Amino acid sequence: MQFILKIIWLLLPAGVANIVPVLVRKINFLNYPIDANKKLFGQRIFGENKTWRGFFFGILAAMAVIAWQRYAYIYSIIAKSISLFDYAAVNIYLVGFLFGFGALFGDLIKSFIKRRCGIAAGASFVPFDQIDWVIGALLFSNYFFDTTIIFCLAALVIGGLLHPLVNIIGYWLKLKPNRF
Repeated sequence: MQFILKIIWLLLPAGVANIVPVLVRKINFLNYPIDANKKLFGQRIFGENKTWRGFFFGILAAMAVIAWQRYAYIYSIIAKSISLFDYAAVNIYLVGFLFGFGALFGDLIKSFIKRRCGIAAGASFVPFDQIDWVIGALLFSNYFFDTTIIFCLAALVIGGLLHPLVNIIGYWLKLKPNRF
């Protein structure tokens, strides 16, 4: 059980970064598509749902979560026991940025691949819809902690299982148009 908690604790900033773009979609700040409406081979590069606003607020949220994790790490034995690195010894804003950027970059790459495959924005692309954020977060942040292949595979499974659960909750709260 502690192994699972370590994975969830580690991925929490990336998971929040992945959720936040949906939560801030009504804010008109930086509401510009990352691909500037450009096309590649007749299709949008990333699609209309990938905006600078989502990147900005997603990364900001990841940095806020990691700051909270640092506080918990310093003052909680439980947080220390499930942490894979010393939050007090690293630049948490850099780590938060890397987790957030990694998660959103993974999603961006997945969107690029979906457009090249002719899959519409919002259409299902299993299992990549569920694990893109985990892959990106682990790739960009792995400098700060030691992992094994088993840990990374477990993170993909756990992240892949958490993603649909969060989507269902977002659908029930009327934050997302579809359940998956």
